[in-house]
Amino acid sequence: MTKMPLVGIYGGTFDPIHYGHLRVAEELVDTIGFDRFYFVPAGEPRLRGAPGASKHHRASMVALSIRNNPRFSLDDREIKHSGESTSVESLQEYHVEFGGNAVLCFIMGADTFLKINYWYLWQELFQLCHLVIVDRPGSMRMIDRRDFPQEIQHACASRWTDDPSDLTRQCNGKIFFAQTTLLDISATRIRNLLAADKSIRYLLPDAVLNYIKTHYLYSGENGFK
Repeated sequence: MTKMPLVGIYGGTFDPIHYGHLRVAEELVDTIGFDRFYFVPAGEPRLRGAPGASKHHRASMVALSIRNNPRFSLDDREIKHSGESTSVESLQEYHVEFGGNAVLCFIMGADTFLKINYWYLWQELFQLCHLVIVDRPGSMRMIDRRDFPQEIQHACASRWTDDPSDLTRQCNGKIFFAQTTLLDISATRIRNLLAADKSIRYLLPDAVLNYIKTHYLYSGENGFK
């Protein structure tokens, strides 16, 4: 039987993308063995305020940050959509495009996972993909699952795996918590530094830094151009 490609889908606002995002992605490709890995910037997120930079600027910064890494690709489907972005709808599109012949793994931070029960049609995610959860500096460490909201505990109790090879043994429904290097970098901190006219060098790629400066992003009214 032909092995189906293992596809990593890394969603987020990437406002802006930084080395924390990029290092996590690099390690996940090594740990899980993805055949393809897509960064999918959100267009108009449902459960948070408007990003500091427009969706087109955020997609451009992702493209600049990954342009020299053949492991990574930008998928701007949510940027092209009008209205709010939902992960379920994007994953449904992936299924159609791959003709059902791919194993999809949706990647999210631990802080996001703890609020997954507020997502649109969130339980349908388990029929569409595996979930890969990564910790984030400063977030609650995912050690004791008994602390999770009851609704999440019940939906996920039988889905956890500590073995990444389990993600290739079935097409969907597993949850893998990946151990990755925790670089203490956040997009919020970067935006705050820029607003205070402080340096953000070495927190993100120089190409992204230059793009931010060129387009006057995150510095008052100019940040929304």
